[in-house]
Amino acid sequence: MQNLSESTIRIVIVEDHEFTRIGLKMGLEQVPGLSVIAESEDGREGLKTVMELKPDVVLMDIELPHVDGIEATRRIRKELPETRVIMLTSHQSDQEIFAALSAGANGYCLKNISSAQLGTVVRSVAEGAVWLDPGIANRVLCAYASDKPGNAVQGNTNATGSGTRTRTRERTNTRLSPREIEVLRLVAQGLSNQKIADQLELGLETVKTHMRHIMEKLTVSDRTEAAVKAMREGLF
Repeated sequence: MQNLSESTIRIVIVEDHEFTRIGLKMGLEQVPGLSVIAESEDGREGLKTVMELKPDVVLMDIELPHVDGIEATRRIRKELPETRVIMLTSHQSDQEIFAALSAGANGYCLKNISSAQLGTVVRSVAEGAVWLDPGIANRVLCAYASDKPGNAVQGNTNATGSGTRTRTRERTNTRLSPREIEVLRLVAQGLSNQKIADQLELGLETVKTHMRHIMEKLTVSDRTEAAVKAMREGLF
């Protein structure tokens, strides 16, 4: 995880529109502590660049030539789990949002975000937080809280009735302690471990221990999966 006090956050931009790439690079490099180390104009080239440079954060568009951004994100998160991926796109369909989260994206931003706010998002995600555009976050929460078929994350195609969902939620709530649910709720809101520690008046190592237990109990491999699973099972 990035130690912001000691190093610069290294960023790769994967975006097929030249003017957008130029604007992103210029905006981000005005933010202290951020450095755009490379740009790619298609998914295949982007994957090669990311694998070679191993950046801290990748800004990834969805609609890319050769390899789309969701597949590229899946491969990056599998091969370089320490590299964080932020989807930066104009796409807002539920299918694309949930597919991106299932692929392991650590953030989902719309392209109308300001450079200053994007810099804040990059820092937050580099520190380990999960960040969703506020409008997107609300739709994700509503979808995962719904019992309607088709609202599950990609790959979970079996519809479940309200009784099954209630039983799942009860089992998950039994596994997680009240404090762990509280920590997980803050993770879903995009807070880093340090900010969670500050808000709950806990030590940083205590929060890390809670996160380790949460991921073990939910059988997930990272914070993003934990937040998504919690939303899907209606924990909050």
